Amino acid sequence: MAVEQETSVDEVDRIARAAASAFHRAVAASDITRSSWLRAVADAIDARADDLVPVAEAETALDQIRLRGEVARTTGQLRLFANVILEGSYLEAIIDHAVPDAAPPRPDMRRFLRPIGPVAVFAASNFPFAFSVAGGDTASALAVGCPVIVKAHSGHVQLSRLTASIVRDALEGAGAPEGLFAMVEGRGAGIALIEHPSIAAGAFTGSVHGGRALHDRAAARPAPVPFFGELGSANPVVVTAAADSARGVALARGLAGSFQLGAGQFCTKPGLVFVPYHSALEATLPDHVGPPTRRLLTDAIDAGFRSGLAHLRAVPGVELVAEGSSGGSGPQTVVHAVGAATFSEPAFNSRLREEIFGPATLLVRYSSDVELRDSLATLDGSLTATLHHESTDDISAVLPLLEDRAGRVLFEGWPTGVSVTWSQHHGGPWPATTSQHTSVGATAVRRFQRPIVYQDAPESVLPAALKEMNPLRIPRRVDGKIGTPND
Repeated sequence: MAVEQETSVDEVDRIARAAASAFHRAVAASDITRSSWLRAVADAIDARADDLVPVAEAETALDQIRLRGEVARTTGQLRLFANVILEGSYLEAIIDHAVPDAAPPRPDMRRFLRPIGPVAVFAASNFPFAFSVAGGDTASALAVGCPVIVKAHSGHVQLSRLTASIVRDALEGAGAPEGLFAMVEGRGAGIALIEHPSIAAGAFTGSVHGGRALHDRAAARPAPVPFFGELGSANPVVVTAAADSARGVALARGLAGSFQLGAGQFCTKPGLVFVPYHSALEATLPDHVGPPTRRLLTDAIDAGFRSGLAHLRAVPGVELVAEGSSGGSGPQTVVHAVGAATFSEPAFNSRLREEIFGPATLLVRYSSDVELRDSLATLDGSLTATLHHESTDDISAVLPLLEDRAGRVLFEGWPTGVSVTWSQHHGGPWPATTSQHTSVGATAVRRFQRPIVYQDAPESVLPAALKEMNPLRIPRRVDGKIGTPND
């Protein structure tokens, strides 16, 4: 397996300065031009899929079916953002015409969103394509005109280098400015990158510990910059007594498929499942727990998984419900359970509600609606929350508790699938993320834009999105009313 080659601080400085130089040329490029850059990258990755997938398989132990699906998701994201910027509403263009006889007189004011500058993207381990070098963070930043410098993940270095070379060649061939995209390697390079004065924002997917360290460095700079981190998420699932009685056996099968998918290495894995005592789900679940099909992605993830289980098992009252035999070099798939009263105890709660990244989940048994609500009230933020209930259930007290703690609330189904759409929100309160924005879906571009207002500006200096006759034919709000592209 390839090892990282630490990028020197001097080289990081050169790369960051080149990105800063490319920024204004990227801003000046039209949406049509930037869209063509994204499509060129997507086409190039699709064309090299047969080269990329075997490298990814060798480094990550993920199977080819999963990896080819992820390549398709990656290029689909690039093309989605190409469409997003052509549609134009991402600019949030607003025009308020002057009203001289208002009290006080109102000037002509025109507002839209402008890219913020070069972005440092920290690649994730668990999605070597879709959240890595050419993943959603890179695509959404490039879409709005922000140069990108990727810090490669040590878990798939060779794949990162190959992907980066494909992206660079595609951008060069499409006429993008030099310095628009680059990649660095090594922990020290990542720190130097987030602290570099040319970097305007950071984007990260990974652990709470690593994300918090980078977040703090971004905030401690002489000029702090936003840091968009996706960190830890327990993704609670609530199964009401009525739902368990009606379909607990089927729910057990669905839960098993969800928390074991990809050896439990999805940020949306259901890690906490609230079930009534003596539930059919719990009784049936052991029938569906098997050995993991692969090793975990990195040694660090494996060590973290085993450490997390040790901390969990040290809590009095935690019981083993099911375990699958260790699959070769893979970890042991496990299900534990604990009573809601113990889960809510301040002495144990912080350990019990922490994410364990890997093939494990914790059942929390409740004996009453009050005990369920008290347990939910102790939870941190998560990317998702899921509710399985029947039409006869009164969920008026439970639903607000889930809404307060998750960015996506599912009714039925399981949270491990994340569709890349206009409406998707992949985020949530701390520690799920460090911001209120999404890292998946069309509105992910909003992270890398800032508002700017032009007051009484001559028509000749206005950006095209704010010119009177709407030459871009984009949706706008004019004098308080949403206009069509023909306004």
